[in-house]
Amino acid sequence: MIRRCSTRLTLVLALLLWVQGAVAAQDTTSAAIDSLAPDSVSADTSSAPPRSEAMVAPAHDTSFTVDRVLAIVGNRPVLASQVEEEMFSRESQGAKLPTNPEGLAAIREQIVGSIIDEELLVQQAQRDTAITVTDEEIASGVEEQVKKVRGNFTSEVDYRAELQKAGFQTPEEYRRWLSDQQRRAAFQNRLVEKLRGEGKLKAVSPTEKEMKQFFDEQRASLGTRPATLSFRQIVVSPKPSPEAKSRTKAQADSIVLELRKGADFATAARRFSQDPGSKEQGGSLNWFRRGVMVPEFERVAFGLKPGVVSDPVESPFGYHIIQVERVQPAEVQARHILLMPQIDSAHVDSARNRAEAVQKALAAGAPFDSLQRLYHDPSAERNAEAVPITKLPENYAKVIGAADSGTVVPVFTLPASGRDQFVVLQVTGRRPEGDVKYEDVRDRIREQLGQQLAIRRYLDRLRKATYVEIRS
Repeated sequence: MIRRCSTRLTLVLALLLWVQGAVAAQDTTSAAIDSLAPDSVSADTSSAPPRSEAMVAPAHDTSFTVDRVLAIVGNRPVLASQVEEEMFSRESQGAKLPTNPEGLAAIREQIVGSIIDEELLVQQAQRDTAITVTDEEIASGVEEQVKKVRGNFTSEVDYRAELQKAGFQTPEEYRRWLSDQQRRAAFQNRLVEKLRGEGKLKAVSPTEKEMKQFFDEQRASLGTRPATLSFRQIVVSPKPSPEAKSRTKAQADSIVLELRKGADFATAARRFSQDPGSKEQGGSLNWFRRGVMVPEFERVAFGLKPGVVSDPVESPFGYHIIQVERVQPAEVQARHILLMPQIDSAHVDSARNRAEAVQKALAAGAPFDSLQRLYHDPSAERNAEAVPITKLPENYAKVIGAADSGTVVPVFTLPASGRDQFVVLQVTGRRPEGDVKYEDVRDRIREQLGQQLAIRRYLDRLRKATYVEIRS
């Protein structure tokens, strides 16, 4: 089914979705008004996505005027059709909306407030000359989404029929709507990231009462907590010889020289890079923030000027050649070429022997933390907390089985194209399926609610500095 997904930054709903994700994983100037909009506007205005009357759920008040202007933010209208569409979207995703007039009015009022918040962020981001969103990146995102959706249908006829059910008369209309949604989302996200990077969105400490109130309000929506497993691990990776590293470094130096003479970076990445995730995309890593990449890579990437080719950068993965394409205050868009030193069978055997020696040392009483510091591959996760058992990778699930807390399982292999890694793992906890408790999500609620309260304060300041009119 094709659904219109809003980019709306609804504070409570955003946090609810996050909490649900955490449970499953246990898995954002005053503006002069050039002209006020009239009381009724055409449905094809750019600020509102297309819709069909069939999209309005029967439970809604059908006497509600669809295209009435409900609010003005700066010089842009908030339309009743936007509100109705958001209500339909929530229902299509399983939300239960009230059927009584008072309840529907309250939901509509909440949605209007959320749309106003979204519009305030978008307008503020568009005024900030340091924040840019290019047509190229939006087009790329739209194509990716369209391809994903189209892949769900066996024929073009079925695809177009489903589009029409969602209110889109043509695929081009769907693309235009997606483009608008993704552009607005990008502006909002980049503004929030910029403000955080500048220290202007310092988290507010919520009170215990606020956190419990939020949990109580959302308790019914949280469902049950899945059975989970916690563990710590020592991942032992084969190490290349000094000679292999030297040969790879020399190759990286040679590629850097050619790139600085004018060779095309994307072409070189497709030819030389050994990163399967970016090779075919010409080494593109798209946009990323601090804390996403390994430290060695990140230190160089965030210090490069656009267009400059870095010297080879060594990380646990090998040697990277980096070229930053664009810079935002809190993120960069970059490409890289990864060259990995050759690993032969002797190196793999040596890694296996080290892992087995670590397991024997644990059995003899050696402290896990000490062995982890000595032998663990820093590019791999050390610990995993409350992972749903159904989400465990197959090789992990097979070895762990029903092992109790404290058990060190047999050494097992993580296959990786001739660079097999060997895992020494200790189960640190099991928890059966059950109801979500406040204590399960208390720390996460504090962190996320604190960030949301900071955004709320910022939005309140924007409201005071921007013309906002809410019409009855």
